[in-house]
Amino acid sequence: MKLTKDELFDIVEELESYRGRQTELITVYISSGYEAVSVQKQLEAEQSTAKNIKSTSTRKNVTDALEKIVRHLKEFKKTPENGLAVFCGNISKVEGQDDLRLWSIEPPQPLKVRLYRCDKEFVLEPLKEQLSPEEIYGLLVMDRKEATIGVLEGKRIEIIQKMTSGVPSKVRAGGQSSQRFHRITEGLTKEFYKRIADEMKKIFHDNPKLKGILIGGPIPTKDEFVDGEYLVTQLQAKILGKIDVGGSDESGIKELVVKSQNLLSKQEIIREKKLLEKFFETLGKNPDMAVYKEEPIRKALQYGAVDSLLLSKDLNKNLLNELRKIAQGIDSKIEIISTETEEGKQFFNLSGMGAILRFRI
Repeated sequence: MKLTKDELFDIVEELESYRGRQTELITVYISSGYEAVSVQKQLEAEQSTAKNIKSTSTRKNVTDALEKIVRHLKEFKKTPENGLAVFCGNISKVEGQDDLRLWSIEPPQPLKVRLYRCDKEFVLEPLKEQLSPEEIYGLLVMDRKEATIGVLEGKRIEIIQKMTSGVPSKVRAGGQSSQRFHRITEGLTKEFYKRIADEMKKIFHDNPKLKGILIGGPIPTKDEFVDGEYLVTQLQAKILGKIDVGGSDESGIKELVVKSQNLLSKQEIIREKKLLEKFFETLGKNPDMAVYKEEPIRKALQYGAVDSLLLSKDLNKNLLNELRKIAQGIDSKIEIISTETEEGKQFFNLSGMGAILRFRI
């Protein structure tokens, strides 16, 4: 069964806590649409290789884990819709004792990676990427020759569209006057900009997850496009920045994301500051509609009165998970607050937990 993000968060946190004595914890990712039986055959071949491991205990732990995964994969007639992540290993903290466990996960979003790895810890990055905020950023890199449109979701970059302009190079056909050639190329460039804007509208205009747009390219080109307001008003308002990048292809998209990290971090910090401003303002001006201690928060959750639950990421993990699960059951918005800002530190020092209420209790 497909996991929710909250369920995935719990499992990732648990898996992150385990360490193997040697390279004996096994991670298997089967991408969406890939045959599980092919992976099963690969792991059967790995069982033979594992027999060559010198350490008796490591050899036993690896072969036992592989056997358990192979048996598990035989239960699948086909790979789940979003792919499959399987983790298996001896997680006993007492040397010489066995505690062989297996976790099998269909994540909330399709897996795009295939992987087999035997290590001292489980490989969790592909799942952590799916725990990123449910927001996307539109990406555009362009010059007068070509443009590439992409999407940044969490840490994952996806290329959506590649376009070429058809604008001729500066070497013009014989006999053409300089002015006429300039008029032709300028006209074709403007048409190209309009086509880019149309594609951006098709891709992003009705997407509720769009948080902002980043535009990169050589200095004159991207400035002409942005300053000329070719994008529809709704998208023009979401432009977060213009970044100087060298390429207008996939490598340019990657460069755009790297050069925008500070900008993106600031956006998340701004969002967090606004959340905390709202909480502290409610607490000050309308104290019946906000609470910040454990007992009142539990009472508000029990009555179904919590609209937004704010939890510091540095809060005790067991308490954080418990409160989050209760809030999930009453459809509260759950916000995890960092301690990287002054407001976040102030919130943690207050109690590390807070709730904005739907109604007075």
